[in-house]
Amino acid sequence: MDAETETALRETLANAEAALLNERCSEGHWEGELSSSALSTAVAVFALGTVDPRHHGEDITKGLEWLSNNVNADGGWGDSPGSPSNISTTLLCWSAFTIDCAPERPPAETHAAEWLTSRIGGIDPESIEHALSDYYGKDRTFSAPILTMCALAGRLGPGSAAWRLVPQLPYDLAILPRFLFRWLHLPVVSYALPALISIGLIRYKKMPDANALVHVLRKLTEKEVLSVLKGIQPGDGGFLEAIPLTSFVVMSLAASGYGDNAVTRKGVDFIKLTVRKDGSWPIDTNLATWLTTLSINAMLPSGNAQGHLSTEEEKSLAEWLLAQQYRKRHAYTGASPGGWAWTNLPGGVPDADDTAGALLALKGLQPACDETRSAAESGLQWLIDLQNRDGGLPTFCRGWGRLPFDRSCPDITAHALLAFEEWYDWMAPRMQVRINASMHAAVAYLESSQSEDGYWLPLWFGNQNSPSRENPVYGTSLVVFALKSISPERLPRSDVLLERGRHWIIDAQNEDGGWGGGKGGESSIEETALAVRALAVTGDTNVASRGATWLARATECGSVFPTTPIGLYFASLWYSEKLYPMIFTVSALNQLLEI
Repeated sequence: MDAETETALRETLANAEAALLNERCSEGHWEGELSSSALSTAVAVFALGTVDPRHHGEDITKGLEWLSNNVNADGGWGDSPGSPSNISTTLLCWSAFTIDCAPERPPAETHAAEWLTSRIGGIDPESIEHALSDYYGKDRTFSAPILTMCALAGRLGPGSAAWRLVPQLPYDLAILPRFLFRWLHLPVVSYALPALISIGLIRYKKMPDANALVHVLRKLTEKEVLSVLKGIQPGDGGFLEAIPLTSFVVMSLAASGYGDNAVTRKGVDFIKLTVRKDGSWPIDTNLATWLTTLSINAMLPSGNAQGHLSTEEEKSLAEWLLAQQYRKRHAYTGASPGGWAWTNLPGGVPDADDTAGALLALKGLQPACDETRSAAESGLQWLIDLQNRDGGLPTFCRGWGRLPFDRSCPDITAHALLAFEEWYDWMAPRMQVRINASMHAAVAYLESSQSEDGYWLPLWFGNQNSPSRENPVYGTSLVVFALKSISPERLPRSDVLLERGRHWIIDAQNEDGGWGGGKGGESSIEETALAVRALAVTGDTNVASRGATWLARATECGSVFPTTPIGLYFASLWYSEKLYPMIFTVSALNQLLEI
């Protein structure tokens, strides 16, 4: 790297770090800003309209206006502004306009019907059901709620006939002990228990089972199931802090005759609390814990503050992170104590990715503190206990590997490997033995999950412009970075995997110097930064420097950070996050310029 290039990159890094530090909230951590979501806005206004359209008329009207103003040119909607139109979001937006709140329907409703007709062959109930079935397959986690809202909106036909296409979810099974769930082959993923209950309940109410015995059994369990739902609802009313999930629960309970139920009322309060001034809703309240750990780890590649954070600020951040660790068994998922969630709000659920990120951040802030070391040991044990038989780390629950988001995935496994490596020397010998065994199993999983071409696919991130919607640049960059950061003597089998992944990243670089989601994909700040960071640690500084130079140009020397929707939320909903390009740029340039 010549002196002129290094000077430009250091200026970019300084500006990006200043911008990132300026994004801290008054409490000193980061909260970020998720993109507004057409899907969230549609289901939120429909839920409020199902409860009481007159009382919530202002929020409903503003939400529908936002949808009308943010429709794509082709007449459909994507998950976030700028996202390509898709069937699920367009169906929900089209259904939202049936709310009896405005004197006349906007042109957007007509255009949506035309878009749907062109994509799925018609807007009749059978075409709608077939389209969703083809897309989601046997996983009812999201198809059942979409069909429920369509039925409530009259889009599946009149009266009880509308409900014949809505699957009957076994909501009565929710009263069984949680440990039995992994053997019940439920048609929804573990996090969707509120949807299982509420969607199953309304389907039963609207079209009772013809089997008299089943009908009686479901009637007898109704109150108990509602009690389960109340027990897992967080204090602020938002299940998982997710506006779509909470809205589906609210509309289903209200339409089932439980509009004045405590769960419904708290859910409405949550929806009202999370609406934005422009009338839209994001998919989730915030990713505060996730963004804070990413920011800390981006600025502390050498394990020290490098002058960016004062000693008092480091201590405050460490205390904040320690306070986010779950110390009790989680009421929602039944997760053991020791993990961290993506948010500091009560709707969060401990998961492997955020636990690994928190462990890394705490290691960089104050590893010698007894409280930190104790929390770290608990967190490491939590990750070890979560590890699947195949050696990989899932997101939430061990053993729920049949449906998305509960199976092992390379990017989270790589993140856990980094946490194991960073804390290994600080742990007692007995814990070191456990960590060592887990690390070897994790590498075996990474070996089995690496593609023939050398890349790895992530679970929670994708690229909406790639033909497969996958993002091998994200997944491979994280795995390569992790494998290169681990002591070779601990993982002797990782060299071949590392080299194959490294070569794949190099081959995927675009002519402009940046990277997209895969080979030939349009370059983005987020994906380029991740690739630069990975190649910086492998010693490929010339290739990494080309990517860093692209970053300097794309961010105008660290002064602007346009976002790309690479994030995948529950049910594969696309989102962008304001801080991702900022954080990833800082992390990449710190890593490159440190060498």
